[in-house]
Amino acid sequence: QVQLVESGGGLVQPGGSLRLSCATSGFTFSSYWMYWFRQAPGKGLEWVSTINTSGGASTTYADSVRGRFTISRDNAKNTLYLQMNSLKPEDTALYYCASRVDWGQGTQVTVSS
Repeated sequence: QVQLVESGGGLVQPGGSLRLSCATSGFTFSSYWMYWFRQAPGKGLEWVSTINTSGGASTTYADSVRGRFTISRDNAKNTLYLQMNSLKPEDTALYYCASRVDWGQGTQVTVSS
């Protein structure tokens, strides 16, 4: 059974940091590109970042997060990460990790003073 379980969300002040994790099981994690998406209240789904299988050279980011967010993966732990720095109120959203085979249930990030 494929599972993707996000964690690490929460309430943070503007300028703060959070690190999201996505623990996976049920598929060969190291063989799949992985993604982070987000959905803000009342808005559509937004792609955030992509990482290739090895996580080395190929990472891409939405313009809205480039330079502030860093995607990474640990293939030994079957886990995807998103380090989020310099958070802004507009980063408030439900964050999802995804692969070609499934999506997680999301973790809420709220940026507010």
